[in-house]
Amino acid sequence: MVMAILIGVSAWLSLTLARGPGELSAVWIGNGIFAGWLLSRPTHLWPGYLAMGFAAELTARLVPGDPVLQAVALSACDLIEVLIIAIAIRRRVPDVGEPGHWLTLGGIATASTLVACAVSGLLAATVIAAMHAGRFFTNFITWYSAHVVGMVFVGTTTLVAQREGLRLVIAPGRRWSFARSMLLIALVGIGAFYFPYPVGFLVYPPLLMAAFQHRFAGVAAGVTLLAIIGSVATVLGRGPFWLVEDIGTAGRIALLQIYIAGGCLMTIPVALTMAERKRLAARVRDSEQRYRMLADYSNDVVVRMRADGERLYVSPSARDILGWEPAEMLGSRWELVHPDDRAAQVEAMADVIATGKPHTEVYRMRHKAGHYVWVEVVTRPMPSADVKGAMDIIYAGRDISRRVAAEQALEASRLELEKLARVDTLTGLANRRQFDERLSLALLRLRRHGLPVALMYLDVDHFKRINDNFGHAAGDAVLRTFAQRLLDCTRASDLVARQGGDEFVVLIEDAELPAAAEVIARKLIATMGADITVEGTTLQVTTSIGIAYASQPTEAATLMSGADAALYAAKKAGRNTCRMQCVDDAETGGLKTDARKGL
Repeated sequence: MVMAILIGVSAWLSLTLARGPGELSAVWIGNGIFAGWLLSRPTHLWPGYLAMGFAAELTARLVPGDPVLQAVALSACDLIEVLIIAIAIRRRVPDVGEPGHWLTLGGIATASTLVACAVSGLLAATVIAAMHAGRFFTNFITWYSAHVVGMVFVGTTTLVAQREGLRLVIAPGRRWSFARSMLLIALVGIGAFYFPYPVGFLVYPPLLMAAFQHRFAGVAAGVTLLAIIGSVATVLGRGPFWLVEDIGTAGRIALLQIYIAGGCLMTIPVALTMAERKRLAARVRDSEQRYRMLADYSNDVVVRMRADGERLYVSPSARDILGWEPAEMLGSRWELVHPDDRAAQVEAMADVIATGKPHTEVYRMRHKAGHYVWVEVVTRPMPSADVKGAMDIIYAGRDISRRVAAEQALEASRLELEKLARVDTLTGLANRRQFDERLSLALLRLRRHGLPVALMYLDVDHFKRINDNFGHAAGDAVLRTFAQRLLDCTRASDLVARQGGDEFVVLIEDAELPAAAEVIARKLIATMGADITVEGTTLQVTTSIGIAYASQPTEAATLMSGADAALYAAKKAGRNTCRMQCVDDAETGGLKTDARKGL
């Protein structure tokens, strides 16, 4: 009954937002709920659920006044789509909750979703075209996109929710944090769609934050909020998609689908990565606990040595850990200690003798096979058995190579994640977050030490034409080439970042400013004059540059506003040029301009 209510309500909401019996929804979530519910139930119960789901959607289509024949036909199309996905996954992955099957599950789910949505889309487009004389291809693409997007996050979310229960959202100690994240996404989303400006991208950072903090629960709830807000706003004639003229309802639906899909593409990999990291960390902890238990009950290597490092006794367990026979390790044998660790070990031994206190050290010992083994050694002083009044050293060591490897793997993962949060994935440049951090530091150095700062705003002239005429793949290739040329024209000390779209910034700190910024601008404009070849097509690309310069303490907003104003002036002057504004003279309108092309 719960499933039927969810399917019916979601279908009714999607159809209501579509505003008409012959139009299609931007995101169809009912089938995702349906498929996820079936996969979490035994197969012998499926007939009853299929009947309830079909009845719920049919009712949702009949309530707003859809023709009976159309309602039955489209509900049947959805039923076929759900059955294809559920049967394909159940046959290949009987236990979808087993972590060892998740990789196979991901591949089967993706392939079956693409095929099932294509089949249902072809059937539905045929029905709609026959009954309303609509465009078959437009109906198919809209249906297909809406169902794929809905199935990707709603189907997975339903399946996870069925297995995890309330823990998916109401995790202990994280309820208010989750609520705040969702509130932030909702507020930013409403603001982005309320104002008639192209600022929809502002929702993506809070969405990514929700993915980092709450993993898949944050993605599912956040993308759902985004889909609802975007759909309602678009239906009401508001939001950035209404800024695009002459594309019609289908075009705006397509833009909304791409926008929602972008949120999924950015956040789902992050959520999956965080979930996999959690699983690996749990496995590492379990492995470490098992290893520690075994190590506590095994024989450690016990060594007695003189203060100068000469070994007098080595226990038999050295054979198991290091491969050496005890007799082979007697004497000094400092070559068995890794060269990088020898000095620290000598110092630690001397400190033990001087203070009489035990030390715990971690270093590497060479195995008889040639490789090095990480050992954790507890070193203690003891009275010498040979020299009266002298002190010897005794230590017990254990192999911790696995623990060190696990710690290194976790550190590498923390860094696999920090880079994702600070680097633009398309161009490899710094992203907005890293730019904001560096700008704050630069302005702090300006305030404390008087080091001048210049900020360059750049974008690709007429970039929209490139996307419109040659496609987004060509646009991406141009942005990557533009980014590389930016790096080639700047110095290692300059920060080059991508703000989003075709907007780039260069942050320059140099005592020779503003001359340094002008040199870089000239060089960049000249370099961008070279043609760019994309898939056999030669493109001529130019850039407009706005430079803001400050030699006195200022705020980030002031500097950025100055660069933006200078960029506007460069575009107004005909593009393919640059203009500079000294924010120190902002109150007097101190805009420095140069009419020469390329300056």
